[in-house]
Amino acid sequence: MAGEAGGAALGRAADKLFSLSGLFAVRKPKGPTSAAVLNLLKERLLAEAGVQTNGNKRNQVLKIGHGGTLDSAATGVLVVGIGKGTKMLGTMLAGSKYTAIGMLGKATDTLDATGKVTEEKPYDQVTKGDLENVLQKFTGDIMQVPPLYSALKKDGERLSTLMKRGEAVEAKPARPVRVYSLSLQQFQPPLFTLGKDVECGGGFYVRSLVNDIGKELSTCATVQELTRTKQGPFTLEEHALQEDKWTIDEIARSLEHCTALILGEPARKKLKTEHPGETAVICGDKLGQGKRLND
Repeated sequence: MAGEAGGAALGRAADKLFSLSGLFAVRKPKGPTSAAVLNLLKERLLAEAGVQTNGNKRNQVLKIGHGGTLDSAATGVLVVGIGKGTKMLGTMLAGSKYTAIGMLGKATDTLDATGKVTEEKPYDQVTKGDLENVLQKFTGDIMQVPPLYSALKKDGERLSTLMKRGEAVEAKPARPVRVYSLSLQQFQPPLFTLGKDVECGGGFYVRSLVNDIGKELSTCATVQELTRTKQGPFTLEEHALQEDKWTIDEIARSLEHCTALILGEPARKKLKTEHPGETAVICGDKLGQGKRLND
């Protein structure tokens, strides 16, 4: 009887798992890729539901994806779509917020702390006023060249994958991006912190921004830390589930809470369009969006 009860409980858990649908957010730690975080999440949910992952077709119908890649070294909000929610990933997540710490005097091939140092220049001449003045040049509609190490693709493969294989990769052409506002929160040379919350639209790279800031200051610069504090209506503090809450019940509760959040998003988008000055800071490091693991 105990075995039957346990089997029934697992059956209910599996039914509940496969009935989940919508968007929720998890807190991505520093280190793993966004895809690795999703794989871990998926494995835990299937294990909790008692679903065998080898040769089981039910594993294939658990659709799960994320709404925008975060670099391995970055942390913060990773919005996840499950079930029919995977179809909402590309439409409901306009705008992201970040905090970023840059370092003057060094440049790397990845434009962040994980790469190989490619250049070193003095930075002693840079003042807080210089940095604040330069940030004004990166506000509004600007042109930006995406990093070579990115999820952008050439012939179906990510540029970062080609770079790691040592293949020659040409930089993508500069493209227009929009930065609504940008501020300096702290300056302790060689480190500087951009914004309490740096908010951005799609296609903008914080790594490229910091690299360009260094060049504009007649030195060089690279990202040391990057945290996404918000994606669409999902915030790090209010909505992103810690790893110990990656369970079927916790996600079900989060989906219920986030449904009301998503329904209110069109009104917020309208407000931002009509009153753009009410948004403090806008830019971002978005490598992709709407990626579904089962595609």
